[in-house]
Amino acid sequence: MSDALNIPNNSADRLTGWSQNLASKTKGDKVIWALVILLTLVSLLAVYSATGSLAYKNYHGNTEVFLLKQIIFIVIGVLVIYFAHLVNYTFYSRIATWVFIAVIPLLLYTLLFGVRMNEGSRWIRLPLLNMTMQTSDLAKLALFIYLARVLSKKQDVIKDFKKGFLPVIIPVGITCLLIAPANLSTALLLGASCLMLLFIGRVSTKHILMVIGIALIPIAFLIMAAMLRHKGGDDENAVAKKSTSSGLFARVDTWIGRVESFMYGGKEADNDDAYQTNQAKIAIAKGGMLGVGPGNSTTRDYLPQAYNDFIFAIIIEEYGLAGGFFIVFIYLVFLYRCIRIYKRCHYAFGAFLALGLSFTLAIQAVANMAVTVNLFPVTGVTLPLVSMGGTSFIFTCLAIGIILSVARNVEISEGKTQEAFEK
Repeated sequence: MSDALNIPNNSADRLTGWSQNLASKTKGDKVIWALVILLTLVSLLAVYSATGSLAYKNYHGNTEVFLLKQIIFIVIGVLVIYFAHLVNYTFYSRIATWVFIAVIPLLLYTLLFGVRMNEGSRWIRLPLLNMTMQTSDLAKLALFIYLARVLSKKQDVIKDFKKGFLPVIIPVGITCLLIAPANLSTALLLGASCLMLLFIGRVSTKHILMVIGIALIPIAFLIMAAMLRHKGGDDENAVAKKSTSSGLFARVDTWIGRVESFMYGGKEADNDDAYQTNQAKIAIAKGGMLGVGPGNSTTRDYLPQAYNDFIFAIIIEEYGLAGGFFIVFIYLVFLYRCIRIYKRCHYAFGAFLALGLSFTLAIQAVANMAVTVNLFPVTGVTLPLVSMGGTSFIFTCLAIGIILSVARNVEISEGKTQEAFEK
């Protein structure tokens, strides 16, 4: 009898010991860990609600298909965060150059031979896994690791145009130019994140302003083209040309159309972007202050990409403006904690690495939410850790794991300093 009673006790002891061992190895900023858990829980609720009808139609009444997939991605993502945060962040400095060099031909291959969707080639198909990967996600991660390395090594000459500025801006320019033809919005957001990092990295302000001025030229042309198209209207030849154009010309036409739709609106019957933004507005209007309740969204049946690009609209519809402000608050706290890591880090590479990765995640979140409330043209970027899982979700988790690696080593360094002081 006593032996039988000892079996569960022993199992419980082993489980307790295992959990304590795991907790002792889990370091880094505890607040960021908590924010990750919160966002993944929000993701489960939002994705399940946004995909319920879609799963019911496509999987013969099984509404839990996408929920199970999201659970799998979250488990994989948390494991990626955990193992990445155990790696000393200086390891990423040693591989930064090689990873960045490898990414360039990968972006070229994607641009020329990748999976084409919506006139753009953003994905490559991964063999054996039957999945597609957006190579710009890997490129962003590689670029920020490389930038952090170069900025940390060039601090003595960072104000010099040839020795300091060119070595950091050329990689940014190459990466953005390779991403832009298929995904202009990602290239612009990446460029903005990099310029913020360069500004904090003490790059000359006049050099940064020069880059901003050059980048504004094509943006100004897009705005002018959108204004001329709206003023003159599309005649039959223009419509025919729009329907038969392909490649880069089709992407330029898409960019102009999105800017025109953002500036002037458009007819839903002729404009997918206008339809999406109008449905997002309807969802927000239905949500009010406190929302219609979890799982009670109706706009999810009409809003394309409700589980991905426009998931923030579903969150507001179901949880109201209060839920929307809560999500904004989470991302602001995440950015604040990463800035705190930057200030506490004693080494330039770790500080720039944590700050650069946090910038790109925070700016991506702001862009996604701004599109939902029609403060920005439709971009196609996801809401980090909330939108339905994929390779983008995994790369986001890897970025957070690297940030936590920096935080973990800061804690270890501060612990050693405190021990030396006490002795």
